[in-house]
Amino acid sequence: MPYKKNLKVSDLGEDYFIEKVTKGLIAYKDVVIGAGDDCAVIKTSDKKKFQLLKTDSVVEGVHYLSSDSPIAVGYKAMARAMSDIAAMGGTPHHALVTLIINPSSKLSYIKSLYKGLSKAAALCEISIVGGETATAGKNSKNSITISLTGSVQKNQCCYRSKGKPGHKLYVTGKMGGSIKGKHLKFTPRITEARWLASKFTPSAMMDLSDGLASDLPKLARASRCGYEIDVESIPRSRGSSIKEALTDGEDYELLFAISPKKAATLESDWNNLFSDLNLTCIGKLQALGIRKPKLDGGWQHF
Repeated sequence: MPYKKNLKVSDLGEDYFIEKVTKGLIAYKDVVIGAGDDCAVIKTSDKKKFQLLKTDSVVEGVHYLSSDSPIAVGYKAMARAMSDIAAMGGTPHHALVTLIINPSSKLSYIKSLYKGLSKAAALCEISIVGGETATAGKNSKNSITISLTGSVQKNQCCYRSKGKPGHKLYVTGKMGGSIKGKHLKFTPRITEARWLASKFTPSAMMDLSDGLASDLPKLARASRCGYEIDVESIPRSRGSSIKEALTDGEDYELLFAISPKKAATLESDWNNLFSDLNLTCIGKLQALGIRKPKLDGGWQHF
C-alpha cells in the first residue's frame, strides 16, 4: 500500500496497521519473539525456561456491553490473556490490571469487575499484583487492560511459525455463538495446551480470538504455508451456521498443526484424557499460496 500523508488507521485494516507500527521495534538479545505471536517470548537466567509476556484489553461497547454482568466482564478480561498464554503452551503467573474508568461508574460495579478478574485468576493460581487506574473522561467508555506474565519450558514453547505443508490442522471445542454470550463464559485451554506442548509440541499453535476465517490464514502465513480445510467438518456450537463458526470470533479455543505421524496417537490419548472436549481435524497446511477455500471475515478492529 503506497504511503499517504493523511492515511488513517481505518484505511489500513488491523493486520497491515500492526505490521507497520511494529516493524523495526527495538529488541535486544534476550528477546526470542517480540510482536507477531500470541505472546512475547523472553530469555531468562533459567536455561530451561522462557518468560511469556501478554497484554490484552477489553473495551465497553466493543468487547462487552454496559448491560453485561460486571463479574462476567472481569472474568473475560483476565481469561482472554490467559488464553494467549495457553497458545504458547505456557503457565500464567502474575497479572497487572489497568482500569480506564468513567467517573460516574459505581464502586459496586468496579468491585464486581474485580470479583470476575479474581474468579478467572483462581483457575490457574494467578496473583493479581497491582496495576493502574485512570479516568476515561466524563463521556468516555470504560476499559480493562490485563498485563500477564507466564513461563514455558524452552523445548515445549509453541509458536505460530513452525508449521509445515502436510501437517494436520486441529481445533478444540466448538466454533460460533459468541453473539449469544459464549464470549463471556469460555474456559481458557491452559491445561489442554500444556499437555499438548509437553507430549506433542505442535509445530504451530494459536488461540482463536478473531474467528477461524481470520486466524487460520494468520497461522498459515506465519508458517509460510497455505492451507486446505473442509468447512463442513468444523465443529459448531448449537444453532451456529458454518459462516458463524468461521466468522463470529471470540471462541478462545486452540488451533494447532501437528505432524501426521503423531495424529493417531494424539487423537487416542486426547479422547482418553479430555473426553468432554472435542478435538477435530479440519484439514492440513499446504504449500504457500494454496488457500482452499479462500476465507474472508472474522473480527477486525479497524
